[in-house]
Amino acid sequence: MWKLCEDVSHRMEVFQHIDMNRVVVAFAQARKRVTHGLQAKLTPMRFENGSLTERRGNRTWTVQRVFQGDREMLYILTFYLPRFFDLPFREKMITVLHELFHIGPNFDGDYRRMGGRYHVHTASEAEYDRLMAVYVDEYLGLNPPMHLLEFLTLSLEELQKRYSGIVGTQIRIPKLIPVDVQSA
Repeated sequence: MWKLCEDVSHRMEVFQHIDMNRVVVAFAQARKRVTHGLQAKLTPMRFENGSLTERRGNRTWTVQRVFQGDREMLYILTFYLPRFFDLPFREKMITVLHELFHIGPNFDGDYRRMGGRYHVHTASEAEYDRLMAVYVDEYLGLNPPMHLLEFLTLSLEELQKRYSGIVGTQIRIPKLIPVDVQSA
């Protein structure tokens, strides 16, 4: 998955701000095997404009930081199994690009903010996904290497059978940590 995301970020101008060396790609177990619900999510490791802290009410908060070696990660991209692999190929690709598009254009650990009340997906998530479908067609039109896409054509069971299992990173979503203590 990491290699696919890296290829997307190199081939497509709209994703070229992404440095996959600062993105953790992980998986989590979906609680129920249903077709609806969370397929994937992007967790930004900073607040608005890449800030390490954010004021909420009377408190200032920071996010628990994540490192791989000495490199600080700015995003966690999590795919929920088996739910993600139960999708058809095209829906898997839309989901991957959907999450990558959330990465802010400044690549500062913040979301791409769409403006207004619905700053993550705009007012319509369906409209957002229609745009991602256009990007999927654009990406596939660039003739990416088939070995980067083949695993997405398989179900979870087919992947496990072919490769005797699936290996990936699991990571707890970092917690918000209060920076200051309220005075009494």
